[in-house]
Amino acid sequence: MATCPSVSIRRFSVDPFTAEDLVQMGSLTDRTVELLRMVVQGRLNVLISGGTGVGKTTLLNVMSSFIPPGERIVTIEDSAELQLRQEHIVRLETRPPNVEGKGQVTQRELVINSLRMRPDRIIVGEVRGGEALDMLQAMNTGHEGSLTTVHANSPRDAITRLETMTAMAGVDLPISVIRQQISSAIDVVIQLSRQSDGSRKLVSLMEITGSEGDVLSTSEIFTFEQRGVSPEGYVIGDIVPTGVAPRFIDKLRVKGIRIPPGLFTPDATAQMRRR
Repeated sequence: MATCPSVSIRRFSVDPFTAEDLVQMGSLTDRTVELLRMVVQGRLNVLISGGTGVGKTTLLNVMSSFIPPGERIVTIEDSAELQLRQEHIVRLETRPPNVEGKGQVTQRELVINSLRMRPDRIIVGEVRGGEALDMLQAMNTGHEGSLTTVHANSPRDAITRLETMTAMAGVDLPISVIRQQISSAIDVVIQLSRQSDGSRKLVSLMEITGSEGDVLSTSEIFTFEQRGVSPEGYVIGDIVPTGVAPRFIDKLRVKGIRIPPGLFTPDATAQMRRR
């Protein structure tokens, strides 16, 4: 039986999506955009989680647009997909081995070498192996405001995958130490999901609040509440605040970032729907 070749093309727009575009498409809301802007400008470390094709790279591009222009950014990717518009960017890309099995440059090697380039921020397109440990250590040693993505179906799954990938680094660390590293390094986990109608939405924005022994504590700040499906098959729902104010507010205020009043307060309509 003859086999047919298959080609997969990932084509990106010449003009990247903006935050306003994602709000118009229903992927984000004005409130979540405001919070994401404060998170980036406040130099919190962010992990974007989701399945294939849910828009992780798109959101990473949007969030990178909030980075002040004077900062030096180092990006690390398997294949160049990020569309950053800042001036001070160093782009690093992995390289597969040649036919003789030599010349390979791994993502872990790039993460380690990026620390010698005096970056203000490190953006890793996707962590998928032992480089997770080096990324966490970079976040814990002064490289605040770093961003990365991971394939996972929920924020909890994303943390579990991060633990697994950290163990792949070949360093024998107890699980309590790994979780302590994660809680110290990652401030915010953003979960994206593709809905039944094909739309892509932010379904959870969660803060990692700390760890005690083997237990890693979290707090959900925004969540997507689905109310049903329209006769045309479109998902009906809202991205709403849970009413819990994040602990990282204090970090933002120390850096002079003003918190808009009512940002984390559920509106009356959403509260009535819950009842």
